[in-house]
Amino acid sequence: MNIILRNIKVSELVADYEDKAEEGVLGYGGRLNIRPPYQREFVYEEKQRNEVIHTVRKNFPLNTMYWVKAGDNFELMDGQQRTISICQYISGDFSVVIDGATLGFNNLPKNKQQEILDYEISVYVCEGTDSEKLDWFRIINIAGKPLTNQELRNAIYTGPWLSDAKRWFSKTGAPAVQEGREKLVKGTPIRQEVLELALDWLSDSDIEGYMSAHQHDMDAQELWQYWQEVFDWVSRIFPKQDSARTRLMKGLPWGRLYNKYKNKPINAVDAEKRIVDLIEDDEIENPKGIYTYIVTGNEKTLNLRTFDEKLRQKLYSQQSGICKKCNDPFELDQMHADHIKPWSKGGKTILANGQMLCSKCNLDKSDK
Repeated sequence: MNIILRNIKVSELVADYEDKAEEGVLGYGGRLNIRPPYQREFVYEEKQRNEVIHTVRKNFPLNTMYWVKAGDNFELMDGQQRTISICQYISGDFSVVIDGATLGFNNLPKNKQQEILDYEISVYVCEGTDSEKLDWFRIINIAGKPLTNQELRNAIYTGPWLSDAKRWFSKTGAPAVQEGREKLVKGTPIRQEVLELALDWLSDSDIEGYMSAHQHDMDAQELWQYWQEVFDWVSRIFPKQDSARTRLMKGLPWGRLYNKYKNKPINAVDAEKRIVDLIEDDEIENPKGIYTYIVTGNEKTLNLRTFDEKLRQKLYSQQSGICKKCNDPFELDQMHADHIKPWSKGGKTILANGQMLCSKCNLDKSDK
């Protein structure tokens, strides 16, 4: 692999700069692909972006950037955020505060504009095989803001499938987080978290396997249609999704629930009545588990109240340390506080509904 250090003037970098959003971002006379498939979307905040401009304006050194040869052209491997900040400023997309005044590039005196255009950026240009370039990419990524796991996967499985998937899942305001879905899903599209979630659900956690198998597909319709089916199912069984409800619903593993229970008959009206009762039930310590419980019937998702230490001490004392089932004596730490009448039948976590059982009897009861 050959690596050459070059100095590129800003005027060369911004020549023919063009941002076509999903179709790509070009610079350096159209020869530099600023956002190849393995790059993340532009994520700099205003303060970071402005500091890049101040660094260039004051002729301070920027961190070295990395390009890779792609035929007669180049791909930007590391330095996208700095590059786009510079290009956007010179294109007039934003202004910065200089000596108390808010100034865009075109507002600067001609000599100050020229100083920025003459600024030289240090660029390492790499030429080698795909595997060599990818290894180098992994190494230089360690020193910068680390890519997420999905961003690294995107670097490996580039192709038409990924380009189409990013259209649905990876843009700010992407279709995947529209129509109320953003209230139910955790994650940021531009950091590939929503794409990763969809892939995780559809592939049953075999994301790399799925991306490898579909890398050269011409579109990602299977993934997009699956995503819509999941949330159509959620809306059918849980049509009430006001702000109070979505606080409980956000971030639940909807895809995994859909995969396993999509054919289970769930009456939306009955489910709504049950949800109202469960929200008001003081025995439930994890309200976010209510929706999972409605689908699965698993009480463990509710984190039901247990007897605290004070009640355990009282029950143990009342029974004189004797197990209610086998009538043998035990130390306190060898016994469990148990509900006589279970929660599913209306039992409460109160002294009158408690009993102390030894570990064996408690386990035997649980297994029945």
